[in-house]
Amino acid sequence: MRLPHCFRYDKKRELAKEHNANSRDRSVIRMNPHQTFGAYITAKRKEHGLLAREVAEKTGISPGYCGDIELNRRIPPEKGFLGKLIQLYSISPDEQTILYDLAGNARNAVSPDLPEYIMKNEVVRMALRLAKDKADTDDWQDFINKLKDR
Repeated sequence: MRLPHCFRYDKKRELAKEHNANSRDRSVIRMNPHQTFGAYITAKRKEHGLLAREVAEKTGISPGYCGDIELNRRIPPEKGFLGKLIQLYSISPDEQTILYDLAGNARNAVSPDLPEYIMKNEVVRMALRLAKDKADTDDWQDFINKLKDR
């Protein structure tokens, strides 16, 4: 016996609800949680019509290492190398956020553009420690909106 349609699990509807709930501020570009760092930089390379060998040459790494990064067999390189990719592919500031977030996610670490800022600012570290236990997503979204309104 099949359930009436209104009682069936609808994956598309569930994803749409989740997307709408997470999209209160559409000006923030969010990382696709299913995308990998390797897939992202492979897509960027192809957008620019480059071969992995050419990217390796232009960034100063071996072609094998470049291929391993694209295939997610190696963790993403450090921030300095990411800067070379940003320059090579003319990656916009919004897309840089995605690149850094994907790299951090693959490393199971903070996005590589943030640690230096966090460590230089005691108040930021204090705020993060306090927020870790007390803030929810709405609190952070309100904070972001206040900063954008300045």
